Amino acid sequence: MNATRVYRGAADGQRLTSFTVTVKESDLWIAVSSSAYHENLPSAVEKVIWNRRRKIESYLALNPAPGASLGPCPVDSRAPELFRRMTRAGNRAGVGPMAAVAGAIAEEAGAYLLGFSDEVIVENGGDIFLKVSQPARVGIYAGNSPLSGKLALQVNPSRAPLGVCTSSGTVGPSFSRGRADAAVVLSASTTLADAAATALGNMVQDPGDLETALGFARRIEGVTGALVICDCEIAAWGDVELLKT
Repeated sequence: MNATRVYRGAADGQRLTSFTVTVKESDLWIAVSSSAYHENLPSAVEKVIWNRRRKIESYLALNPAPGASLGPCPVDSRAPELFRRMTRAGNRAGVGPMAAVAGAIAEEAGAYLLGFSDEVIVENGGDIFLKVSQPARVGIYAGNSPLSGKLALQVNPSRAPLGVCTSSGTVGPSFSRGRADAAVVLSASTTLADAAATALGNMVQDPGDLETALGFARRIEGVTGALVICDCEIAAWGDVELLKT
């Protein structure tokens, strides 16, 4: 999430083993069950990410319009399956397909790793896919907001696999039309969570927009919870359990 890199360096060394994989802009921090980890796993994940990225890049080289779009696009049957999923998620949230790319890559890596490990955490530039057997906390970093670093989301195993994604208009390099310090979305689809977080972040120019943004989140099918921070104000809806840090 732009909100946090809470898991980097924080995995339980006995229960979970962590490693990193970087492919171009995809910067993944990954944790799996220690019993499932083996020395060839990072290179195997890297091959999966290269494969998915190349398919998207090859498609966009011939069809650049969807990659540049900031709004809904037709779902092109010629596009790779992953890009079609990104397009459908973007359409549901009212944003372009590339608004979902980080979450989509995290979800692809997570799905692959679940074939080897019963616990998986994948964080890609801050967008998180997680499947855990014990409660986990995801800290919320919200730039210069007084609330930054003071709250965490509690994720219970019964809710996983779960995507936790964040957009920010004041933190990080990701494009946002808004000024939210953190717009966090939860969904069983990490791809959808990423797209919806972008949409929420776009809607917030000042604290008075928080309730409107949450009202929009409620109407996105597949979104199970949302939280938005702007300056010293916070609003939350749905399956969001907050803890003080």
